Amino acid sequence: MGAELRKMRERAGITARAAAAMLSSSPMHQSHVETGRSGISEDRIRRLARHCACDDSAYIDALVAMTLERGKGWWEEYRGVIVPVGLNLAELEHHAVRIQTFQMAHVPGLLQTEEHMRAAFRYASPELTPQDLEAYVAFRLRRQHIITDSPATPYEAIIHEAALRILVGGRKTAHAQLERILERSELDHVTVRVLPFAAEDFAGAGHSMYYVHGPAPQLDTVQAETGHGSVFFDAEPLLKQHRKRYDRLTGSALKPAESRDFITHMLQEL
Repeated sequence: MGAELRKMRERAGITARAAAAMLSSSPMHQSHVETGRSGISEDRIRRLARHCACDDSAYIDALVAMTLERGKGWWEEYRGVIVPVGLNLAELEHHAVRIQTFQMAHVPGLLQTEEHMRAAFRYASPELTPQDLEAYVAFRLRRQHIITDSPATPYEAIIHEAALRILVGGRKTAHAQLERILERSELDHVTVRVLPFAAEDFAGAGHSMYYVHGPAPQLDTVQAETGHGSVFFDAEPLLKQHRKRYDRLTGSALKPAESRDFITHMLQEL
């Protein structure tokens, strides 16, 4: 929210001090709004949009919806337990109209079984207490409701063969995980594609991505994992770059029906 209001103001060439004066606010409060430390009312969002000559009603309405729901999302009950990045991701998914992901080394979180999650969390964060581990598992299971509950969010996943072949939690857990992916891939709003080792035009596209389409194009966000944790991108040049990259990956991956056959064959091998 804060970042979008700042971009709206900057596109109009209005300083933060001038925007604060227009809204009968203080420069400090305006700064806190733009850095996400303070909320803002619907009236002030619409007033700022008028001052900035922004007439994109879908974009403005989406910003209003975000501020009206501030502090009311299901993820708030996990604040102080789950790291902020996880809470931000859950909120992005809540507002998403479509989600696309490419995973090189991990099964996408929204397709994971409970036992797969538990094994993955144990490996990645061995310092977690049993109570915290169960909280992280419960949180990820709750996130999955966006593709299992009605109305469901359209979801597309490209999964590299490497991620499917890693035996997270052992052979039994891996077998159940492949079955879960097949089960979810049969849903009308879920598309799963496998990028096999045999793909010849994949070089140079090895990092994973998570593209969340917002209720307005300006609210699209990409999450990428780095050695220092998750990073979120919302600048249009970067979004465009990731959209093109996802399209290229789609062209290299197997078709949905071929992907199901591929996973079925992997199950038979296990």
